[in-house]
This record gives sequence, structure tokens and C-alpha cells, in this order.
Amino acid sequence: MSSINPLRGGHPEPITTPVINPVINQVTNPVTNPTTTPMSTPMSAPISTPRAQAQTPVAAPLTPASAPPLAARTLLKLLQRSQHGRLRLTDPQGHVQEFGPGGTPQACLHLHSWEPIEALMRRGDVGFAESWIDGRWSTTDLTSLILFASHNREVLERAIFGTWWGQWIDRMRHLWVRDNSKAGARRNIAAHYDLGNAFYALWLDETMTYSSACFEGDPQRTLAQAQAAKYRLALESLGPAGSQSTPRLLEIGCGWGGFAEQAARAGWHVTGLTLSREQHVYAQERLSKQGFSQQADLRLQDYRETTGQFDGIVSIEMFEAVGERWWPTWFEALARLLARGARAVVQTITIRDDRFERYRRSVDFIQTHIFPGGMLPSPSVFERAAQRAGLRVIGRRSFGEDYAKTMAIWHERFLANLEALPALGFDERFVRMWRFYLSYCEAGFRSGDTDVYQFVLTHR
Repeated sequence: MSSINPLRGGHPEPITTPVINPVINQVTNPVTNPTTTPMSTPMSAPISTPRAQAQTPVAAPLTPASAPPLAARTLLKLLQRSQHGRLRLTDPQGHVQEFGPGGTPQACLHLHSWEPIEALMRRGDVGFAESWIDGRWSTTDLTSLILFASHNREVLERAIFGTWWGQWIDRMRHLWVRDNSKAGARRNIAAHYDLGNAFYALWLDETMTYSSACFEGDPQRTLAQAQAAKYRLALESLGPAGSQSTPRLLEIGCGWGGFAEQAARAGWHVTGLTLSREQHVYAQERLSKQGFSQQADLRLQDYRETTGQFDGIVSIEMFEAVGERWWPTWFEALARLLARGARAVVQTITIRDDRFERYRRSVDFIQTHIFPGGMLPSPSVFERAAQRAGLRVIGRRSFGEDYAKTMAIWHERFLANLEALPALGFDERFVRMWRFYLSYCEAGFRSGDTDVYQFVLTHR
């Protein structure tokens, strides 16, 4: 998966990696990493079921000492201009205010202190998310709260993006410390995908697929069936594979081997690339158990190191991990590896064209804590980058609503398996971070600020 920004309008198989790389901690110990922004405040609110959080306390009298700070007063004025949905805000003293004309989304926010608002105004959604991880605020529906902010972006823009000085350090870290050079890409991938196969198996479906499913308007389709449908659409889009009896297919970012298995069943010889050791071991064992060892060459290899030519190329939500600096290199590799007359299918998360420039100048929660080095293209930016490498887009399919549904299912499965996480070494702060990530992404697709496309490309 990749980086997604519903608040800014801007991150599976997702392909970048979180800054947090949990060591084996018990539930009472915080996850720490020297590259993250320190979040040392102990948890003050328990993890709850998806739609239940803290109860609203009885209102206390507002005294001069408890009056909102300047940052809070500024945000409250912005919220008064909300034009969509309804927000019920409970402040640290228990006073309740409501904002917005009504309708959907219906959201609530219970502040345990004023610090989350100061963090929001200083560092945008990154600061607000870190306050959630710290347990400094709660809500009955995390996705609806993020959707409220997204739908009212125009009036809340100052809070969503934060101050320029608050953003500057995050931006520099994103551009230089997390750059996707060959060494940097391996570190970034390991930080996310090497969290452990057991972790992902808790909440992915049985196909172990970490990218958007395609329900194709069929509400009865299970997640596993919708994942298989997504793979089938990609294979069909490749078209005829030439005259070879066993056509050669390259998959850039093969994950846990779900697509490679389906392609092998369809008669392709698959060369799969991954930078995750955990995924590599799992995918090799998977293909071997299914009897496809001779039809699959799965490599722990960077796309920049791959040679040869292939009758088809598929890359499913790996492009988001490439990083804007490396887009020309990635497309040049695609053009070099794709045989003349053959097709490539690239599934990638995108951001709206009209949001792209602002998004690319900032850094969001996903890029800071989940997918360092990640960067979303917009549809038109993707097509122009492909054209510069001598490729052209001959087909496109979008299914962002299906990604919202996929995310919602993952979130429910994640919450259903919370009790298993401490034994795997993940503490309460990590759980809160992952919950924010899943809701953040779902809200992005539900709002339409982000989408997911399958682009079909060939040589010009």
C-alpha cells in the first residue's frame, strides 16, 4: 500500500514502510524509534472497540486558568465556518460545542487536554495523529472524524497543514533521511513489511493480499473473492502474450505471492521482485506448496537491478513507494524491461489532480509514521511521467470506493484480533497508530480525495 492523505487530499500491496519498527515490547512499554518524533506521554485512554471511546464528562465551570489557549481559540473560529456534516466537540473541562450544518458525516471529538489542538495547529495532521497515539483525545468513530475534516478542508486548511516551521523538519526528514535509494528503499520496506507475517495474517484475508480488492459492484463477494477478481482484471489487461508457449511475466513488488500464484495458474512464468525478507520467504514457500516452483522465480531484488525483457509486467501498489525523485528511473526501467508490443499493468493509489501540488510540498501522517519515502502521483502526473519514458497509457480503471470497503474490512479484522498483538510484540501505542492509519486511508477513499487506478501501458 502506499501513502494516503485524506486530510490534505493526498499511502497496500502498500509499499513503503513505517518509521516505527517495534521491538518485542509488552503492552505497557512504548514503541520507540530514534527517527520518529518523540511521543513520551503515557497512554491516558484505553483502546476500545471501533465505535466506542470515552464518555463525555460532566461540564466544569470555565475559569480563566482553564480558558482555551490561542491555538484552540483559532481552531474554534475556523470550525464555526464548517459547511458539511456535524462535529460535537467536548473540551477538557467537559463543555460541549457543535459545529457544522448537520447531515453526514456525524463526528465527535473529546479532548483530554488542549495539547492536541496546539499540536494540530503547529504540525498539521501529523501532530494531531501523534496526540491520538498518545491517548490525548478520543472519538466514537475515527473514520467519520477524519471525513469531517476532509469535507471541510477549505475552512480548516491552516490546521490541516500546520505552520511552515512545524512542517519543515518533517519535510527535510522525508526528502533526505527516507530517500528511496537502493539502500534506503530496503530500509523503508523492511520497516513496514518485516513487521512479521504473523501480524499481517491476523487481519488480511486468506490470500494475504495487501492492496485494494475489486468488488465490481457485487456486495456478496467476499474479500478473498474480490482480491482474486483484482488479479484477474490485471491479467486480462495484459492481453495476448506473444507466441511463446510459456510467456514471461515480471511482477515488481510481489508481496506474499498472491498475484504470482494466480499468474502461474494462468500459464505465465513469473519473475517476482520484493525487498522484504519476510515476504520473500513466505512467497517462495507458497508457490512451492502449490507446485509452481518451476514457474516462479521470486527474487530479493531491486527493480533497478533487474535485467532482461518480459512479455508482460504487473506492479500492484508498489509505485507509491518509489518516491518522486525516482519516478523517472522507475519508468525507464519499466520501458527497458517491457518487450516491444507487450503491455504493463500498474495499480497505484492516486491523489486528485487539483490537490497534488499542495500535497507534494508537505508531509503527512502516512509519510511520517507509516510509509517513509512514499509519494502519491495524481492521474495526470502519472501519465506524463510514463510518456517521458517512452510509454503511453492505453487503458485505465479506477475503483476507489472498493478500496474504502477494503480498508473498512481490514480495520474490523484488526480490531477483532487485538488480544493477539501483545504476544507478537506490539504495544497499545502501536495499536493506536495502526488504527489511525486504517481510518485515515478509508476516509481518503470515501471522500474521493484519493483513488486507486489500474493503468495499462505500452511503448509509444
